[in-house]
Amino acid sequence: MIEKLKKILALIKKEFIITWMDPKSRGIIIALPIIQLILFSYAITMEVKNIDVVVVDQDNSAESRELISRFEFSSQFRNIHRAKNVRQMQSKLDNRDASMGLYINNDFSTSLASRTPTDVLIVTDGRQTNSAAIVAGYALQIISEYSQEIAPTNGVKINVITRNWYNPNLEYRWFILTVIVAMLASVITLILTALSIAREREMGTFDQLIVSPLSSVDILAGKTVPPLIIAMALTCVMTFVVKNFFGMPFEGSIILFLISMLISLLSLVGVGLYISSICRTQQQAILGVITFMMPAVLLSGFISPIEDMPVFLQYLTLLNPIRFFMALTRGIFLKGMNFADVSINLIPLIITAVITLSLACWSFKKRQN
Repeated sequence: MIEKLKKILALIKKEFIITWMDPKSRGIIIALPIIQLILFSYAITMEVKNIDVVVVDQDNSAESRELISRFEFSSQFRNIHRAKNVRQMQSKLDNRDASMGLYINNDFSTSLASRTPTDVLIVTDGRQTNSAAIVAGYALQIISEYSQEIAPTNGVKINVITRNWYNPNLEYRWFILTVIVAMLASVITLILTALSIAREREMGTFDQLIVSPLSSVDILAGKTVPPLIIAMALTCVMTFVVKNFFGMPFEGSIILFLISMLISLLSLVGVGLYISSICRTQQQAILGVITFMMPAVLLSGFISPIEDMPVFLQYLTLLNPIRFFMALTRGIFLKGMNFADVSINLIPLIITAVITLSLACWSFKKRQN
């Protein structure tokens, strides 16, 4: 057992040395993430298309139902969810079942009848800063039009109060930085692992590795640990930069964050190793990473909210580890996700890690036979 451990440690040491001695690898894993982190935080922009709303109607009057119907028949809004209280509304927003909350007080119709100004509360999900601003603008327009229609009758004005949860000032950089951390960590992890076995094949050392006393599980462990450690270190460095250089708050538990990052990166290591196991050259491995990353990013909810995608694509995103990686990074940073919310996102990542690492191990065994 001790001899086997020494062999695995020797393989791990070799992987670190090969990675560090290659100038291109050093540039990719050290300089590139930090440069891209700073540049992308200023350069990337997005827009939103569809919106789901959760409504708390405490008045339940003809007037309040009329206002809600304006949202139901608006082209900008898709689904209207009903909630009994603020807690249920918060749950819908937390779980991303809705992007906006509409709260109507129990004196809404009474105030209109007595010609007294009344308030309507709009709550947006500040984790999606661009979406939150657009959603609030759409809601303000609908409520203003309704207020103008009833004004000639009773002269009442409806005041709109807007609250942005998890990001009160809608700092756009808060949203984009959490996404960039996850994306850059994913890219670096996939590149390091995808090049690992392909590099061995190009150098002619893979066959030597196969005929060595190491089992396929030992080889898998030796190829998994170095990129995992490097990716974890880089994620921590980027998190430090985000928090201290950009002044972004960190609301969650550092322990939950590290555990989430470890499992997320492990699932990506499995994907990278499987890509590497079926590629014969480093160029093929890079193309494999690009082939995986493009749809993975598009189906992660970064460009377009997952709720706005076709149903079959929504199910397909359950196979995408980057979707859950981004959700964990953003949720722990901005919302302070609790253990239950983190666990829900970790389960698919654990399943992905088990499947991809098993496939990579099977590929090694197939080469040994």
